[in-house]
Amino acid sequence: MQVQANFSLFARLIGLGRVHGPKKATPMTSDQIILFSLFGGVFAMLLWGRFRYDIVAFTALMIGVILGVVPEKDAFSGFGHPATLVVALVLVVSAGLVRSGAVFLITRTLVDSSRSLGGHIALMGGIGGVLSAFMNNVAALALLMPVDIQTARKAGRAPSLSLMPLSFATILGGMVTLIGTPPNIIIATIREDTLGDPFRMFDFAPVGGITALAGMAFVALLGWRLIPQRTGTHQAGDPMEDYAEYIAELTVPDGSKLIGQRVSDLYEVAEKNDVAILGLVRDGKRRYGTSRSTTLQAGDALVLEATPDALDEYRAAESLDFADAKREELLRAEGQGLTVIEIVVTDQSRLNGRTAQAIGLAWRQRTVLMGISRQGKSIREQIRKTQIKTGDILLLLVPQDSANDVTEWLGCLPLADRGLAVTEDKKVWFAIGLFGAAVIAASLGLVYLPIALGFVVVAYVLSKIVPLSELYTHIEWPVVVLLGSMIPLGAALETSGGTELIAGALVGLTEGLPAWMILTVLMVVTMTLSDVLNNTATTIVAAPVGIQMAQSLGVNPDPFLMAVAVAASCAFLTPIGHKNNTLILGPGGYGFGDYWRMGLPLEILVVCVSIPAILVFWPL
Repeated sequence: MQVQANFSLFARLIGLGRVHGPKKATPMTSDQIILFSLFGGVFAMLLWGRFRYDIVAFTALMIGVILGVVPEKDAFSGFGHPATLVVALVLVVSAGLVRSGAVFLITRTLVDSSRSLGGHIALMGGIGGVLSAFMNNVAALALLMPVDIQTARKAGRAPSLSLMPLSFATILGGMVTLIGTPPNIIIATIREDTLGDPFRMFDFAPVGGITALAGMAFVALLGWRLIPQRTGTHQAGDPMEDYAEYIAELTVPDGSKLIGQRVSDLYEVAEKNDVAILGLVRDGKRRYGTSRSTTLQAGDALVLEATPDALDEYRAAESLDFADAKREELLRAEGQGLTVIEIVVTDQSRLNGRTAQAIGLAWRQRTVLMGISRQGKSIREQIRKTQIKTGDILLLLVPQDSANDVTEWLGCLPLADRGLAVTEDKKVWFAIGLFGAAVIAASLGLVYLPIALGFVVVAYVLSKIVPLSELYTHIEWPVVVLLGSMIPLGAALETSGGTELIAGALVGLTEGLPAWMILTVLMVVTMTLSDVLNNTATTIVAAPVGIQMAQSLGVNPDPFLMAVAVAASCAFLTPIGHKNNTLILGPGGYGFGDYWRMGLPLEILVVCVSIPAILVFWPL
């Protein structure tokens, strides 16, 4: 290649050796001009933000095919690329870990609103970092963000003080493993396509782990103090917040660990899960008062006040049954998946003025009434025997795919879907064990990672941890389209010699500089692009450039790939650089210019820590 010939006179880079040698310009071909124009147009459109990134990327791919720079036979090769498949599979696996209660198992035992802000940030950041190392970091933040907001409310502080540190911690944690963040997956597959062997599961851990630990220490000790504090900071809330809490019942099953305990013994766990215990129902009769001193027996029903999510988490934490345990058992025996819906009772509803038991809700529609939300909450009898009134909001446990039929039969109005789900807590260890086995098998090279994750997804669906009807709803299709569109464009850029030109320009800029400075320039350029563009698009362009730079200079390409991996993931200056930063923008009440206050020193720290780590663990 011409560029390689141009740099054949460069001296070898040994340790901190220097690069020397003359260079001459290489004229650009028409294909290179078209591809650079396409990438420039994609980046400009992404910066403008008028159109969604997947539409922009797919349009660029179609233009590339029409103009002949992307071969027709390769136009859709990106949609079958391992990187695209792994990103989709990881999102489904993440959903399965949530539905099984695996995430609740971690958070409910560790989160405490009475901790100091610094301690809370360190703990939540640590949990987020560990979770995002083994699941998609966007999914990890989505799981922990409601926990963090609720903890902030309990502690009486603005969620903005802890949401940004949590977002940054999940971004940092994703750098540690192959599946933690899409850039790592893309770089591993690019390395396989180019050098014949991919990075394995924990190849990113030495550099990514050290960088993540340093970054999270900064965030927990100092970074959160740099976040602007405003009076009246926006508090994230559910538009249904005033109607969100239900009066509900959960029953104590046979063989429960709670049998023999007093009701008052349950208060601590209940409070931790944001559940209020109002009383006890035994043998169909409500006990007097709160029954604090009553010893629990099998079949007792606890009367609770809680939101649907808190109710489900508390049920999983204490291994309780739904109010109609027999009906639930029959539904599961029939192989029916279960889902939770919320409906509003109208004056034309067949429930109006009657009870759920009277209309035969359980046996006619195979539906369990879980809770009632009523302004004033003057509910004193059993939930199934409570007379329903117009305006009541009901929480129902229904067979999968029958929500519309049940709502129509009752003559009620459905509320907007809030993503409520039934935790399959009896399968938590099965879900964790299966996922752990897949990660170990992939990391030891026994099974190809997409195959291992695919097996986990199939097992989750067959065991009904992830309902078949929800399988594809957990996949973030815009990301899939973005990857599927950008991968052929990136391949075309490399085939046309475009990445060689970029490598030549960067090497030219760093001529005569020490090796560590060359890596630093690559990191800074990649990090800057990632702050304003999608990190997957940045990685697809920067990784081949890093390989080409290394090959042109006659050194090991792995340090350059590691530099790109770290830099592409660490987008902390803006809310558009990483989806995690976008997720917290509204709930945290942040302004566009708030991110750089903590993000800029964090990015500088990342460069200062990761460059020496790369040179130690991946020598040139």
